[in-house]
Amino acid sequence: MKKIKVAIIGVGHLGSRHLKVLSQLKNKVELVGISDIDSEKAARLAREFGTRFFPDYRTLAGMAEAVTICTPTISHCDVGLFFINNGLHTFIEKPIAMTTDEADKLIEAARAQNVKLQIGHVERFNSAFTAIKDIAKNPLFIECHRLNNFPNRSLDIGVTLDLMIHDIDIVLGLIDSPLKNIAAIGINVLTDKDDISNVRLTFDNKSVCNLTASRISPEVMRKIRIFIPDAYISLDYVKQEAFIYRKEGTKINRTALPIEKEEPLKKELEHFIDCVRDDKRPLVAGEEGREALKTALAIQDIIWRDYVSK
Repeated sequence: MKKIKVAIIGVGHLGSRHLKVLSQLKNKVELVGISDIDSEKAARLAREFGTRFFPDYRTLAGMAEAVTICTPTISHCDVGLFFINNGLHTFIEKPIAMTTDEADKLIEAARAQNVKLQIGHVERFNSAFTAIKDIAKNPLFIECHRLNNFPNRSLDIGVTLDLMIHDIDIVLGLIDSPLKNIAAIGINVLTDKDDISNVRLTFDNKSVCNLTASRISPEVMRKIRIFIPDAYISLDYVKQEAFIYRKEGTKINRTALPIEKEEPLKKELEHFIDCVRDDKRPLVAGEEGREALKTALAIQDIIWRDYVSK
């Protein structure tokens, strides 16, 4: 099997997880190097994982076939365009960019260069979601909760772009209907951006979705509940568990769905490598990343206009 030469740009919290996963895919990947503005940390990680550190990420364009970008969101467009325009298949962590205009530039460049562009919406690869996605057809109502401790990172964006965008992507993938209306509230508590966000999305087909995200919660929660015409599905992304509730006579019976738990990030990055090697379209390409960003920005605009105090 041909190994794909891969580089990682940005080895902070998430990038270091990319490094760990990709270093385990020795049968598929040759990790040619990493780059980060924190040269001391990056050099240490390079030694630990048996690769090379490059202070200037642009050096890696001539060495790799594919790249994963885990830099702050504000740099996604510039860094992504550099590698795409140099012919590298490119994975960008979510959100795809800061604006839809930037997203369009990345998508158009990937088309022009005929390279793969995948966006890091990792919940698509969660085993619990994989188990329910074919069951959850024509949802009537969806409820999502995504709560996290204060991260001390990704503070260049608010909680809507940082956390809620995962659930936005899932919802847009499940509901095959145009978005009709957005009702959103949110507040800033520890930053100058939205730290808590609550949204109600209404679609043309009358499907409704409630989403809540917080990055100042004492507990971690990542759950989704999906109501379809004949059943109710409950999914826990953290535990990778899913249950389906069905009415049988006068009772409601709960059935646990069979799930083989796997690390979602590993499945996601393997998918990217397979798409590069086999010339397949990524499950979450630039277009899907743009749609999630478009909706998240619309939500953010309402919150920042009406609720966030500057």
